[in-house]
Amino acid sequence: MNCHYCDRDADVTVEKDGIKVGVCKEHFRERMEELADSEWLQGVEEELDIDRAE
Repeated sequence: MNCHYCDRDADVTVEKDGIKVGVCKEHFRERMEELADSEWLQGVEEELDIDRAE
């Protein structure tokens, strides 16, 4: 599978409702940086009870 954003091989793939999407390491890191300060990620951390201090 190729990256959703470029022609490189996908290093990470996810599937939901039968749809698969893959991204290369570079684009995965870029998306994670965008999400790092978002309220959405904070909500996920709270749902998973993640404590970054550990």
